[in-house]
Amino acid sequence: MLWQPGLALLLGILLFCLIYIKTNHHRVINPIPALILSIFTLCFLPDTALAVDWTHPLSFSNAQLARRDFSGETLQAAEFSNANMEMANFTGADLRGAVLSASVMTKANLHQADLTNAMVDQVNLTGADLSDAIFKEALLLRALFTDVNIQGADFTDAVLDRAQIKELCSKASGVNSKTGVDTRESLGCR
Repeated sequence: MLWQPGLALLLGILLFCLIYIKTNHHRVINPIPALILSIFTLCFLPDTALAVDWTHPLSFSNAQLARRDFSGETLQAAEFSNANMEMANFTGADLRGAVLSASVMTKANLHQADLTNAMVDQVNLTGADLSDAIFKEALLLRALFTDVNIQGADFTDAVLDRAQIKELCSKASGVNSKTGVDTRESLGCR
């Protein structure tokens, strides 16, 4: 039951106060504020506030995921290190905070995928569809962007090197449908 951790906390605080008063009789503390805070927490916060989330991020490291359909899936903080995701479909997937490191994503479909804060380093994205994708604050160092579609992609505050920016600016166009950010502006194209 979810209320049991709160009750254990309350009893622990009360026990601490009683022991402290007994051993430090020359210093008097008032346990009432701690008691009131504990009762407030137990009575007015939803049970889910006391629940502990023990779920771990999904791991697809070293996996063969060619042509796999991840469209529309929630894959926050998932790990795809050294994975083969050639022609995989991530249309509309939530990949915020995901790790796609040293992977192959040639001809992958990332249309409208959200890769905010994702680590996409050393990924081969040759021929990938990155249209309307969000790469806000993503780490994209040493990723290959040969023949990619970035129409409407948002690269706001993404970490890219100068060669990548130059290559992406040569094909940048459109405005992201979700963030309203112009692709060229997000890359700092001149």
